[in-house]
Amino acid sequence: MQIQLDGKSALVCGSSQGIGLASAIELSELGSKITLCARNEADLNKALQQLSGDGHSTLVANFDDPDDLVQKVQSHIDSNGAFNILINNSGGPPGGPLFKADTEEFFVSMRRHLSCNHRLVQTLVPGMIELDYGRIVNIISTSVREPIQGLGVSNTTRGAVASWAKTLSKELGPNGITINSVLPGFTDTSRLSQLMEKKASNEGKTPNEVKDTWLGSIPLGRLASASEIGSAVAFLCSPAAAYITGVCLPVDGGRLNLI
Repeated sequence: MQIQLDGKSALVCGSSQGIGLASAIELSELGSKITLCARNEADLNKALQQLSGDGHSTLVANFDDPDDLVQKVQSHIDSNGAFNILINNSGGPPGGPLFKADTEEFFVSMRRHLSCNHRLVQTLVPGMIELDYGRIVNIISTSVREPIQGLGVSNTTRGAVASWAKTLSKELGPNGITINSVLPGFTDTSRLSQLMEKKASNEGKTPNEVKDTWLGSIPLGRLASASEIGSAVAFLCSPAAAYITGVCLPVDGGRLNLI
């Protein structure tokens, strides 16, 4: 199976920690040159040390400001060349019931996820066409298939991103560019720990009680590691996945009740 990515370059967003960093590590192990992109320079520099190979770089950018993000990415392209691979990934919005959400929460979340994703695609796709190789992977959530209670704004935003990606797959396909979405289930990250603690506090339970309930809903009986999600992301970026586009791939240990 042809999965090596030697000679390819990837922009991995939200990659200073968690699933974003795990995806970058997996891509680097397949031979891709990585540009890590996040807002914290110190964390990016630490993450850089975990990549395999050399020739990697970092890019400090604010995902709450799409104009700033695109300007910095374009400057990087002008200096270093185009990207073959784009990994769209950003931290999720705060939890809470949808009915009580302020409209500003939607604007912030849509700007961070949908607007930034779209602007990055518009910026990177011309280079992908020129390089004759393009892979776009969005890291979203299983909530696009089954909304998750207590994550109202996130459910709404993630669903919009999934629809956006499916639509783009039809438009970018003639250029040989694929766009897919990975839907992580419960994954052992700092984000999940935060959600676990908040849910425990709201329900008068301990974090371990919440965790046990979650584990009981997963046929494989455990949380995913970030690297397991990263492996799925890396596969979709590989030559072996050239005929896969427009899909939402759950990586959830079998939790979703869907065929």
